[in-house]
Amino acid sequence: MVRKIIFYENHFIKFYQKQNDKVKSKIQYVFELIKQVERVPEKFLKNLEGIEGLFEVRIEYQSNIYRIFCCFDEGRLVVLFNGFQKKTQKTPKKEIEKAESLMKEYFQSKK
Repeated sequence: MVRKIIFYENHFIKFYQKQNDKVKSKIQYVFELIKQVERVPEKFLKNLEGIEGLFEVRIEYQSNIYRIFCCFDEGRLVVLFNGFQKKTQKTPKKEIEKAESLMKEYFQSKK
């Protein structure tokens, strides 16, 4: 295993539980990829521009687009934050801000 995925608090879990089985299995598929592939294609995992250390897991199922924010810790640990279904071209600012503050909290809580 290349990476390990953990959840920070329960923001991701709440989002995940609302999804149908097909979407859940697509999310699982992308997580397996992130865990096992050294260089994950940008189609599935992309660095958020302008925000140091914040990434988005990118999931597409049928014509729906889902995003799950995360960061890396200690190189091999992927920490999941909030997830949402994307309805527009631009990622909602409030989702990014939420992820940013969760990331800060996560690193603060480790100190």
